[in-house]
Amino acid sequence: MDGGGGAYGGNGDAWRGAVSPAARYAESGGASLTWENLTAVLPGGGGRATKKLVQGLYGYAVPGRIVAIMGPSGSGKSTLLDSLSGRLARNVVLTGKVLLNGKKRRLDYGVVAYVTQENVLLGTLTVRETVTYSALLRLPSSMRKSEVQRIVDDTLDEMGLRECADRHIGTWHLRGISGGEKKRLSIALEILTRPRLLSWMSPPAASTARLPSRSCRHYASLPLTAAAPSSPPCTSPAARSSRSSTTSVSSPAASASTSEMPRFPCPSRRNPSDHFLRCVNSDFDDVAATMKGSMKLRAEAELDPLLKYSTTEIRERLVDKYRISDYAMMVRNTIHEITKIEGVMEEVIRGSQASWFKQLRTLTSRSFTNMSRDLNYYWLRIIIYIVMAICLGTIYYDVGTSYTAIQARASCGGFVSGFMTFMSIGGFPSFIEEMKVFTLERQNGYYGVAAYIISNFLSSMPFLLTVSWASASITYWMVKFRPGFSYFAFFALNLYGGVSVIESLMMIISALVPNFLMGLILGAGVIGIMMLTSGFFRLLPELPKIFWRYPVSYIVYGSWGLKGGYKNDLIGLEFEPMMPGQPKLTGEYIITEMMGLSLNHSKWLDLAMIFVLLFAYRLTFFIVLKVKEAAAPYIRVAYTRFTIKRLERRASFRKTLAMTSLSKRHNPPHPMAIQEGLNSPMPY
Repeated sequence: MDGGGGAYGGNGDAWRGAVSPAARYAESGGASLTWENLTAVLPGGGGRATKKLVQGLYGYAVPGRIVAIMGPSGSGKSTLLDSLSGRLARNVVLTGKVLLNGKKRRLDYGVVAYVTQENVLLGTLTVRETVTYSALLRLPSSMRKSEVQRIVDDTLDEMGLRECADRHIGTWHLRGISGGEKKRLSIALEILTRPRLLSWMSPPAASTARLPSRSCRHYASLPLTAAAPSSPPCTSPAARSSRSSTTSVSSPAASASTSEMPRFPCPSRRNPSDHFLRCVNSDFDDVAATMKGSMKLRAEAELDPLLKYSTTEIRERLVDKYRISDYAMMVRNTIHEITKIEGVMEEVIRGSQASWFKQLRTLTSRSFTNMSRDLNYYWLRIIIYIVMAICLGTIYYDVGTSYTAIQARASCGGFVSGFMTFMSIGGFPSFIEEMKVFTLERQNGYYGVAAYIISNFLSSMPFLLTVSWASASITYWMVKFRPGFSYFAFFALNLYGGVSVIESLMMIISALVPNFLMGLILGAGVIGIMMLTSGFFRLLPELPKIFWRYPVSYIVYGSWGLKGGYKNDLIGLEFEPMMPGQPKLTGEYIITEMMGLSLNHSKWLDLAMIFVLLFAYRLTFFIVLKVKEAAAPYIRVAYTRFTIKRLERRASFRKTLAMTSLSKRHNPPHPMAIQEGLNSPMPY
């Protein structure tokens, strides 16, 4: 894979007579991407061996060229593409140098458009709605609606999606489009704004076979890196690309031209891509061993020289020959020329040109549409809340004002402020799916964090108000709490605030723990602690002062909601005494003496504190997402440095590093890391 530099022969004659890629780049004024000595290692632990994913790779991508990365499964295609796009997994140690226009800069958040292997889409939207929302989020705000619609229609035509434009993408309860159409839709979302750099992960044959020629011409106008499957069809972009590189077992094996492989020439009437992939794919060794002794195989061995060698022998010969070839030196020289070009495309590359308010409006509309169509998001919860409210109302029906009603009212209020808000944890699966979409779109530069958080709050408000008011209407009038619309409104708003706070908490957890099972466990544990410190299971004055009373009971919604609920229901009522003949118990007496609460402030302040906590939780969600973005490069630097020091103690790792250098004296590896605010390599 050392190549990626163009289809030139190893003797250098064709190179000297052609315009160099560096000169083409300088004339076009586009974007270039170069990578040098790129090595990715998955450190072993707990008795596991260290795995080399890619090793010592060099290459470049310039305007007007398509780079196709081909190789068998497990050869490092995805790892290389993730490395070049700034999407590498956290536990992978990456060393080397990746430069955009000869400079160090972050490669995510709108710099590189990336079509991932997994189709991350909102299944409730139609194909046309998905592309339209994406266009509104990223195209300039000055564009008229007719212009945006024209671009959307052209993109649908380019990707062959016009026939399924009005069909839903598909969920568990909505039949959707096919897998190939989903892949083409993912590609359409990225080519919509004509990005300068596009990375394309494993396009299947079904998603590329129907691409019109003008769409293919568009791909050829920008530097594109595509990780292709092990056996691409002749009509795939990999077969039509101007540059193709074959990788095997994480090391550079071959690059593009047949003159690099004189010992293993491509037989006539065979696809060159298939032939080169056959050279480095060890799966064929098992097939040859199974068929050993067959007369047909012996006859084919005379025609196909590959059958005379094992894959390991072929790899070793290819790698050794390529390292000393003129082509490898030309690639390095071209990289050096490209990195020296200055003054091209100095403006900041952004994934979106829409204004912040347009992004907010578009995200709010899209989120509301998704919530209204997804049965799991709110509709099933609304039904469950109504059923639970009916059950609660029948159990505490017409609770009255007897002495035993004091405990009954307190228990009913505790259930409402505790367990009914706890049921909001049911929205966590939808949060996880939404966070996947947010993460992908955020890395591709669709919109900002603040616009996403505010739009989610605004779009969910009608549904949460429906949940709270529907539940409150049933429970309040069946239990017959204190009559009056203002008291009912407080009861409903109190429930709405608690449900909203729990949703905000679960969104924070979905950002910290993007795992369904672990998120549910953590969320249930945190909400359980909130209920314990709310003042129902143990009175607030009796909580241990250190930690549980101060500050925990003040930063959880339960204590404020329960205090406000007690004041809303009990103040102004009188209850029968425990013993006949004694004076009646006032609501104020019950609150102060029996529950140990203060009446120094009104119930509206308690309600206001819930909304203050709601704002604080949303702000915390914003901080968590921003800190993850800002701190990720620094964490990767620290992790990489520590891991490299640990691995350098192993002789096998030092030997690997020596093999990646052209000379016996090699520079120590440096992490792909932050420097002056950019997650690019540290200097040697």
